[in-house]
Amino acid sequence: MNKEFIATAEIRLDKFLAQELKQSRNQVEQLIKKGYVKLENKTLTKSGSKLYINQKIFVTFPKIEKVEYIVEDCSWYDDIEIIYEDESLLVINKPAGVIVHDAPSVNEPTLVDWLKRKNISLSTISGEERHGIVHRLDKGTSGVLVIAKTNEAHAKLSSQLEDKSMGRYYVAVIDIPLKDDMIVEAPIYRSQNNRLKMGIVPAGKYAKTAFKKLISNIHTQQNSHKYEMISAKLFTGRTHQIRVHLESLNRHILGDTLYGFKGNDANIQRIYLHAYCLYLVHPVTNKNVKFVASIPDDMRELISNNFSKETIDEKINKSFIVDSFNDVDEWM
Repeated sequence: MNKEFIATAEIRLDKFLAQELKQSRNQVEQLIKKGYVKLENKTLTKSGSKLYINQKIFVTFPKIEKVEYIVEDCSWYDDIEIIYEDESLLVINKPAGVIVHDAPSVNEPTLVDWLKRKNISLSTISGEERHGIVHRLDKGTSGVLVIAKTNEAHAKLSSQLEDKSMGRYYVAVIDIPLKDDMIVEAPIYRSQNNRLKMGIVPAGKYAKTAFKKLISNIHTQQNSHKYEMISAKLFTGRTHQIRVHLESLNRHILGDTLYGFKGNDANIQRIYLHAYCLYLVHPVTNKNVKFVASIPDDMRELISNNFSKETIDEKINKSFIVDSFNDVDEWM
């Protein structure tokens, strides 16, 4: 796939292409470094090159090929549920503990490795390490994830992320019940005290999350926990956004020791945060579609042990969770 653009202002090449392609600067930088971008007839390799008005820029995307990729077997390879697949996209239920794509600090197989091993055609717009990856989930978070199989689908889905016509609803179990349904608007940036964490920083990036109370647990002599199951809708997509905004309320997701969970239950082996429902506009049919990722067995067992079955069946379903955010503007 080839694309042609005309500069309408004096601007850096990487910034211009990031705006036009609806991709991150890092993804655009990979295209530039690998020689896929030309200014007039000259190949550019410096992302900071300056453009002038009316200059023509040509982008040639790498050819999409199926790659037979062999890596060491992993226990989770057979645990990935394919929710939906057609010629343009793939929707999966990512297990907790799986890293989505490679990075300098990663030394284990990733979801991209699994995709390549499955011999699936993937978009190349995001570079070699992120074939097909439109959005991501943290390693510890399970749930629904869409993967682009063509560059055209990738570009359209990325645009939807930007204009909010694509998004996800999450479910989580937290250590202390919320006082009420609420919206948190607080800017997020990397913590200066712990580089693994994000935090509320006045000069950070704008972030907005809506939290909905779902189920408070049953109190018995055997069960003294005050756990609550909640759902969350993101209006922005910042790193660790749900976890950071909950921490600002002095609430924590079970298992999230990075952000302050203090529980000592030996059965809590991971962060109980799950991307439950994804909504988007199909890049080919233009129909509004929703996909639900079933709650993993370990999280479902914890929920069953702490909450009423009748309430679980009533509230943990697509219609209830999606509809519960219809009046979110009135929560303010």
